[in-house]
Amino acid sequence: MNKPIRTISIFCLVLFLALMANVTYLQYFRADDLNDHAGNARVFNAAYSRERGSIIVGRDPVATSRPIDDQYKYLRTYPQPFKYAPLTGYFTYAYGASGIERSQNDVLSGEDDRLFVTRLVDLLSNDGTQGGNVALTIDRAAQDAAYEALSALPGDVEGSVVALEPRTGKVLAMVSLPTYDPNKLASHDFAEVNKYWAELRDNPAEPLLNRGIQKTLPPGSIFKLVTAAAAIESGDYTAADDLVPGGSTYQLPLTSGDTGLIDNEGRSCGTDRIPFTQAMAQSCNTTFARLAVEVGADKMLEQAEKFGFNREYLEGTGPQAISRYPENADAAETGQSGIGQFEVRATPLQMAMVAAGIANDGTVMRPYVVDEVQSADLDVVATTPIEEFSSEAVSPATAAELTKMMVYTVDSGTASPAAIPGRSVAGKTGTAQSGTDDPPYAWFMSFAPADDPQVAVAVMIESAAIDRGEIAGGRIGGPIAKAVMEAVLR
Repeated sequence: MNKPIRTISIFCLVLFLALMANVTYLQYFRADDLNDHAGNARVFNAAYSRERGSIIVGRDPVATSRPIDDQYKYLRTYPQPFKYAPLTGYFTYAYGASGIERSQNDVLSGEDDRLFVTRLVDLLSNDGTQGGNVALTIDRAAQDAAYEALSALPGDVEGSVVALEPRTGKVLAMVSLPTYDPNKLASHDFAEVNKYWAELRDNPAEPLLNRGIQKTLPPGSIFKLVTAAAAIESGDYTAADDLVPGGSTYQLPLTSGDTGLIDNEGRSCGTDRIPFTQAMAQSCNTTFARLAVEVGADKMLEQAEKFGFNREYLEGTGPQAISRYPENADAAETGQSGIGQFEVRATPLQMAMVAAGIANDGTVMRPYVVDEVQSADLDVVATTPIEEFSSEAVSPATAAELTKMMVYTVDSGTASPAAIPGRSVAGKTGTAQSGTDDPPYAWFMSFAPADDPQVAVAVMIESAAIDRGEIAGGRIGGPIAKAVMEAVLR
């Protein structure tokens, strides 16, 4: 072989080896990333030409596929679009998928390894691959109650409701407003899809956001339960009827003047020492700011993280925003953090976990929203295991004392709008400042029955057409939490 031919042969061999290396890299190392990429049109072309599995609540689909006479053969449809869109997400050709549609795409498309037998049967019978089903943990009655109660607020509501089963961590309800119609995004009329997508993208109220897990806000006074938990766990206080610091004002350490002056906005908080139950029922800022300073920054951080702050925790869908408790806070910042201000930020799911942890004798269960994975024939392929997230966020004794305070707050304090006749209810209100000129955020958290908890609820109202002076967590959020609790207990 002469030299020119030998050179060309070596060059071709190098090209061949480079091609093989690239194919190997794409097929074995990047295949999953490319298949999961939201903008992978090839995957979506394949998905659109097969029957995608259903997303099920109870026995009814909230997302399913129906045959259609066009090139894609099946159309994704959502029977109750607005109520479930933050959970199901969307499934669209041009913009990919979100929510359960994205996180459970392998199951719904039939590509999950657990559906291998189904795929094999489909192959042998020459049928097209049919996707598996995803059954959610959602309680239909609780979801209906949460959606209707939150939607009933006046104006263009921005808010969320999340309910958990304390003993298991099951998500019983997750509602977010404003919402959207995923049917319009699943349409095969791509011009209309693009138009609707632009409307959603440009809406400042962010309707594509699941506020239950994807938006954090200052939790305000409902965070006082975390402060109370830290105070009792410190050993300096042991019971709900202990005396704690009171007073009409408290000057934060390292501050002077109005900037660092905490008051109670006229609520009855005594002049010196008051019962713990009174401080919780009246939501005394002076008490909980001082308790946080007494406990100290490190112990406050430790307590918050035991409930889930600064960590990820949700199973089955996402993405989720991480709730934050500040690290390295000084004494003044720690005092503000003790009343849920400064840099403390939480999702409604996070605050539902705090309520559920107290309800479950101090043990926080990992929340999850996918109950079962099923084959297309509804055979159960897998179930989500129940898992502890924090085995002892607080001791059972501390949980019992916090429960007493929360029950007293419903029976005799600011949380009374959540009271259910004939049932013992535990609750706490919150009203968090959002800025000097902006209206505050209203929060509420509760669980019931207090002596045998079956449901824990967190309500967050970011915005509604309510006068600034009328915004209060108990007045606005209490009736919503009550409706959800009654729906579960009925």
